Amino acid sequence: MVISENCCIFIVLNYKVLQTIIAMITESKVIELFCMADDFCKFFDAMTAKYTFKPSAKRKYHRDSTMSKAEIMLIMILFHDSGYRCLKNFYQEKVCRHMRHFFPKVVSYNRFVELEKDVAIPLAIFIKKVLWGKCTGISFVDSTPLRVCKNQRIHIHKTFKGIAQRGKCSMGWFFGFKLHLICNKRGELLNFMITPGDVDDRKPLEYKAFVEFIYGKLVGDKGYIGKNLFQRLFVDGIQLITKLKSNMKGALMSVSDKLLLRKLAIIETVNDELKNIAQVEHSRHRAFDNFIVNLLNAIAAYCCFRSHVSMLRELLTHSLHYSKFVELTLNELCIVTSKADMLQTHSVKHYRANILNYRFPYNKNQY
Repeated sequence: MVISENCCIFIVLNYKVLQTIIAMITESKVIELFCMADDFCKFFDAMTAKYTFKPSAKRKYHRDSTMSKAEIMLIMILFHDSGYRCLKNFYQEKVCRHMRHFFPKVVSYNRFVELEKDVAIPLAIFIKKVLWGKCTGISFVDSTPLRVCKNQRIHIHKTFKGIAQRGKCSMGWFFGFKLHLICNKRGELLNFMITPGDVDDRKPLEYKAFVEFIYGKLVGDKGYIGKNLFQRLFVDGIQLITKLKSNMKGALMSVSDKLLLRKLAIIETVNDELKNIAQVEHSRHRAFDNFIVNLLNAIAAYCCFRSHVSMLRELLTHSLHYSKFVELTLNELCIVTSKADMLQTHSVKHYRANILNYRFPYNKNQY
């Protein structure tokens, strides 16, 4: 049995519709994220109140915020996945006008910026305890530069003076920080670390807290080659797999390890989404505190909305009877999930040709 051309077009069009529905921030998703953040903040406040000393003297002036920490965290997470480039426009246009039923007690924008700093610590713990993925035995490590200004403005830059440093990456020299990431084979983040730009990529792997929950194989690029690092990780149950340099002629590598090196694009995709979608890198920071909060919220937004492709797999798998066909074609369809021009003529023809050439081994009378 061969799939008809109309059925092929129907599948491709519905794939685009499902992708659009999943990519949107639905009301149920907003409520789900708020419940997660609110439950955690209540638990966090109870634990901090239990183990902190109360001031003996009464403070002369103290005003409690009308917005809860969970609401502030949720607004920041939604901003980094909304496509807005300016937080002020997102807050005044999107939140205060169109999402007022979710946030009835909104504050002014200036007050909201002041309250951002108060959620930095609970947000970092929320990411670590709730949003992190689980190690699957195959992990990927990489670093990406976070530029805080152009190279021409380094000598007049004041916001990160004495904190940011000059560094070099594959794209050349930069001034700023390095974001070191570890993710599993599904693209779920396992840990991250921020260092100045002049720190070696191998340095974070020497800290046990960075690779505490990592086991099995850890795949990286040529920047992680090091005999001492390999031996240190091997003692902790981690096998470091890196690309080989041209002068490493005596080194051997199995076929399975060579195939794993081809999947380094997974963590490169994570870096790309954090920079281009979650806006983890820009030069508009005016304080180091806001830089940290922006980074944490971008990572939290990625962890909350990273499962678009996996959700799409489940929807298509349950909606079609041909499970073997879905398994074959989804690997090709998921390649274009991040491309906005999927429904262009050449894309439809490409996937229609692939689908029409597949013959089902099932009995047609069964369906």
